[in-house]
Amino acid sequence: MASFWSSILGSVRSDRLAPLAFALSRVRSLASFTLQAFTQPTIDLTLKARPGLLTRIVERPGLSLPQDQLDKLVSQLRDVAGKTLPSGALTYGIFSGERAGLSRAIITLITDEATGQPIAFNALSTMDVTLDGEAVEVTHLGLVMVDPEAQGRGLSWMLYGLTALVLFARDGLRPRWISNVTQVPAVVGMVSETFSDVFPSAHGQARQSFAHLQVARGIMRDHRAVFGVGVDADFDEARFVITNAYTGGSDALKKSFEAAAKHREEHYNLFCARELDYIRGDDVLQIGRIDLAGARRYLLREVPGGSLPALLATSAVLALQRLLLPLAYWLDDSKPFGTLRPREGAKPRVKPREEIK
Repeated sequence: MASFWSSILGSVRSDRLAPLAFALSRVRSLASFTLQAFTQPTIDLTLKARPGLLTRIVERPGLSLPQDQLDKLVSQLRDVAGKTLPSGALTYGIFSGERAGLSRAIITLITDEATGQPIAFNALSTMDVTLDGEAVEVTHLGLVMVDPEAQGRGLSWMLYGLTALVLFARDGLRPRWISNVTQVPAVVGMVSETFSDVFPSAHGQARQSFAHLQVARGIMRDHRAVFGVGVDADFDEARFVITNAYTGGSDALKKSFEAAAKHREEHYNLFCARELDYIRGDDVLQIGRIDLAGARRYLLREVPGGSLPALLATSAVLALQRLLLPLAYWLDDSKPFGTLRPREGAKPRVKPREEIK
């Protein structure tokens, strides 16, 4: 079989070989992604969304990875951070290497396929807050870092929205609350344009609801450590601005307005210049949701055309997983599922997973 495919590929003109090889690798990658999606309790998947780059999404690595793999992942994150900031400048959250912080994290890591060198990452976190008396999970968009030599390669769509879309699909297309803390106009604009019902935003129609306020209060009360904001920072509930924000381990991220990346739409730049005191070190806390409308905007506006088919297929697989697995669990009377209990005398069909040491 191998020689057959070799002869076929050898007959293709050299100028067509690279696109065909890439297409075949995309198929193999998607097949592997599909198989893993249906067998893993948490996400740990690698997708080739662009030629020459591998995107790995790892959910809750502090719980799912053995120590040697966890150490390697943290080392890769530190490698990227070290090319952007002075060594040891960041000590909070994922950079501590502690399992507790990494147990709530969702890491998106982009590496060079040929060398394995990490070039960019996004570290999301999940936070539990109370909304209308019930516990809800908020996905914090987290810290994004890109190797300076890799900037300008069109990585933003993979770093900011990809993982949120994957989680949205995996959860059966149920709307998810998201949060974002930043002083960078380009990021403020990206979040405003990608997600739904975002407050605050430079858009005139952005309005603060009581739901926004409840989520923001829960985050500022219980989860400041997620984004490196100290207890001495104040929160302006009317504007959703964190004043004196860079005192909780994130000091090295503080920027001047001139150094902060600007958005192509000038009104986002003006919004940040008006609302934030860059000398003091203010951040804006944005609260929004990813829903079907937001997912559609992300797919149509942000994802390059060549990567769209693979991403759509991936999202479909994860959504299907969410729809089919509950049925499979319901039919299996040997283990509990939700309010259902195992049939008396039923024996487990699979051995319980060993604890990671």
